[in-house]
Order: sequence, then C-alpha cells, then structure tokens
Amino acid sequence: MSDDTSRPSLLPVNSSPLERALDLGFARLLERIDPPFPELMNPATTPLAFLPYLAADRGVNEWSSAAPEAEKRLTVELAWPTARQAGTRKALENAAKGLQLMPEVRAWYEQTPPGPPYSFSVRAFTEQPYSEEIDARLDRRLADAKSERDTLKVSVGLSAFGRHVIGAATLCGELTTVYPIVIEGLQASSQVFMAAGLYTVETSTIYPQGS
Repeated sequence: MSDDTSRPSLLPVNSSPLERALDLGFARLLERIDPPFPELMNPATTPLAFLPYLAADRGVNEWSSAAPEAEKRLTVELAWPTARQAGTRKALENAAKGLQLMPEVRAWYEQTPPGPPYSFSVRAFTEQPYSEEIDARLDRRLADAKSERDTLKVSVGLSAFGRHVIGAATLCGELTTVYPIVIEGLQASSQVFMAAGLYTVETSTIYPQGS
C-alpha cells in the first residue's frame, strides 16, 4: 500500500478516499497498456489510416489522399527537416524528394552564366509517369520550402535506367560436294553365279498298338 500512495497524482490534498481509489485503479489499468506513441509517431511504421493525422501534426501543407503510400510516408518523414531548413538548398531538395523525384538544385552563382541573384535552378528527374497535377504539387512544395526573396526556375526531366547489351555473331563454314569418280574407257565386269536349293520335310505319324 505504501508503494501505491507514493505514486504521483494530480488530485488535490483534500480529495476523498473514493477519488484516490479511482485514481489508483485507473493508473493500474494504464500500466497494462503498451504506449502506442513510438509506433504511431514514426512515419515508417504508423498505420496507413493514421498518416493524414501525422501529416497535419507535422505541418504538411501539400497533401494528396490519392498519392501512393510510399509517397505519403516519405512526405511525412521529410516534413520537419524541410521546415527546419526552409530557404536552403536542402529544403528545396527535400520538397522534390517528397514526391519521389530526384532533384538537382543549383544556386545562381553556380550556373554558367550566373543567374539573377538569389535565384535557384531546380531540375527534377523522375522514372514515374509525370502529369500536370504532380507539376502543380511540386510548385506548391517548392514555394513552401524557399525563402521569400528566392526565385526558382523549375524543369522536369524523365529518366530511364537499364543495361544495354550489344552482341554480334559470325558463322564461318565450308560446303564441300563430293562427286563419284568417272574415268573414261574404264569398264567394270564380273562373273554371274546361279544357285538353287531344295528343302524337303517328311512327316510320320505313329499310333499306339491296340489289344
């Protein structure tokens, strides 16, 4: 009983015995439940139905309920890093990666010739089908990730990867035709033998002698 009374409680000092008993009983019930928050708050392990609520908790502004599950989980995972690094190259890259794109971001001073100050060139490559809807979603995400003074030039490219095999074969052979030898003036002759044979079979039947 001493262990139960030493537990921290939010009840005031003038609480009744019934209130203290209910507080103690509910505390014991809660101890039997494994806390679900570590799994729920992890974008990789949270249930699919909970992803929209986790996205709202992390401040995701651009969200599509029709997006693939992998994209949703990646968007939630990159939400906080993008918000913390807003206005930087990393934030722009994360904004594109959340849509399963492969970004290539170059600042104005890295371009040839240099672009306008405080401008970025964003090239996004994808192996998936691309549409106007994804293009509009990318623009909204980049607008949230950039700083107010930055201007963006966005282009999208489709990339394909694979192995190319080039082969060649050469078949060499010789065709030889052999004809029978023919010698003029040569005659072949031989003796002719004739033979005959006779095969005779004689059958005898023997009966037992009668009394």
